[in-house]
Amino acid sequence: MGTPEFPDLGRHCSVGDCHQIDFLPFTCDRCEHVFCLQHRSYTSHQCPNANQKDVTVLICPLCAKGVRLNPNEDPNITWDSHVNTDCDPSNYQKVTKKKKCPVPGCRETLTFSNTIRCKDCTKEHCLKHRFGPDHGCPGPRKVESAFAFSNMLRRSQKVETRPNSSNNNSSWWSTAASSFKSSAEAGMQKLSIATSQALQKAKDGISPNSSSGELVEQCIHCPARFSTVGALIEHVEKSHQKNSQSSRGRVTVDVCPKCSKAFRDPVLLVEHVERDHGGTSRA
Repeated sequence: MGTPEFPDLGRHCSVGDCHQIDFLPFTCDRCEHVFCLQHRSYTSHQCPNANQKDVTVLICPLCAKGVRLNPNEDPNITWDSHVNTDCDPSNYQKVTKKKKCPVPGCRETLTFSNTIRCKDCTKEHCLKHRFGPDHGCPGPRKVESAFAFSNMLRRSQKVETRPNSSNNNSSWWSTAASSFKSSAEAGMQKLSIATSQALQKAKDGISPNSSSGELVEQCIHCPARFSTVGALIEHVEKSHQKNSQSSRGRVTVDVCPKCSKAFRDPVLLVEHVERDHGGTSRA
């Protein structure tokens, strides 16, 4: 069997009537014998251990779960252990009862791929009835007004409503409207007075706290304080204007580290170093 180069090449079939040499033999995973291509299946070589790894699953009629039967165990024992441990009758409705489209007359089963949730009524429908007019959508919910005065009027109206009291309701509405209007006019008048006073003080350069004579305006350049904005501006112009002008007149100069030439613009200094000193600034 085989060749001098490959002495273990090829094996004979284990079937008694065959014994054919096969260079690509098959090993049975049940009986672990070697067979040729013709006798590789369980039925062709009549394997005695063919049913050891068979899988048989029964569906429980109580919970709709799969129960696997073991080959080396009595099916009754396997069934009793399932009923006493894993069986849950409440799971039967979840598995067997499938969700369907709520549109009358539609029997389409809702699955993961054909389910659309409506944004207005938040109900799930099939693809055929995904639009609002198709499934009779009532539309988006109306948002209740959060205006406190209107809610107060509604509550008061419910409390005061009595049979044959239309005159009382009309008088109450007129009274409430007039009181609301008067309070709104008083608030607007106070707001206008406060605004005009603030504008007048701003035009005069007087701080709101300067009427008491306190020094509330402080200079940002020195610790000096003033009672009015005009005095502060006059102080800044007299005392700190000259210093700012002298600082503005100063010019920053960059010096080349090799030839000591001065440049006002750093870009000119870089161009000078690259052009005259080969691109390096080391002395």
